[in-house]
Amino acid sequence: MLATLVIFLREGVEASMIVAILLAYLNRIGKREHFRDVFLGVGAALLLATATGAVVYTTVRSYDGTRGQTIFETVTYLIAAVVLTYMTFWMRRHARSLSSELRSRAQAALDGKARWGLGLLAFQAVGREGLETVVFTLAILFSTSPAGAISGAAIGLAGALVIACVIYRLGHKLNLGKFFTVIGVLLMVFAAGLLADAVENLQELGWLPVLDLPLWHSGRLLSESSAFGDVMHSFFGYSDAPTALQLLVYVGYLVIAVAAYLGLGAGLRSRRKAAQAVSGAQSPAPRDGEGRSHDAVSGPARSR
Repeated sequence: MLATLVIFLREGVEASMIVAILLAYLNRIGKREHFRDVFLGVGAALLLATATGAVVYTTVRSYDGTRGQTIFETVTYLIAAVVLTYMTFWMRRHARSLSSELRSRAQAALDGKARWGLGLLAFQAVGREGLETVVFTLAILFSTSPAGAISGAAIGLAGALVIACVIYRLGHKLNLGKFFTVIGVLLMVFAAGLLADAVENLQELGWLPVLDLPLWHSGRLLSESSAFGDVMHSFFGYSDAPTALQLLVYVGYLVIAVAAYLGLGAGLRSRRKAAQAVSGAQSPAPRDGEGRSHDAVSGPARSR
């Protein structure tokens, strides 16, 4: 439940932010009649993502308990972990320029065939987030109970819609950078759990017979099959009998990914400050009306 809540909240906010930026721009330039075109694109994207997820999940579930399902689950875990990591770094790097990029693309659509252009723009933006969410949700459904996953998804989506309304009204006053930083770290914790699940499956398949002995057995204290254990497993990657390789991959990924992610933000801020300092140092001193710099005439006036 917790994993899908965070996933749908994060993806829902990103998709809603894109839609809110488009609607706010159209409203500002007096083109509210094109709201419908944006909503048509959003609806088509959501329909495609939902249908794709339903077909894939139903197909894979028909092979429940087979080796083929284990292989598919493993591939899904790996893809979801890679995409999660990539999109988290991508959003951190491009968050500041996202609004201006969307406005320029919206203007280009208005200069052409507005209806199809705006609808396609919304479809592409929301469709990408929707398909990413399908991959993540499939990975969660394969490792937790469907009821808990759906409940978390509904709560996360509702929260994302509320945040979207706030973005539309007060977007310029919100610190979305901090929001995506916190959510990004949480998603990396989830990605580490997916990688650990992938390692577990690969060892069960016999494809990774390395460090495959369990380090401990904590099922009596907290079993993965219990309600709380299921939440801990689906989001934090908890295992009641982890192997040495699972633990190594989990901890190694978290240390490297989180350090790089948080260091990326610090590096960008330090480079901006350095650029501003250099720019200020290279700016010529202002001059007075006689062409002399203020530095030259800033001292005491000379007697005539």
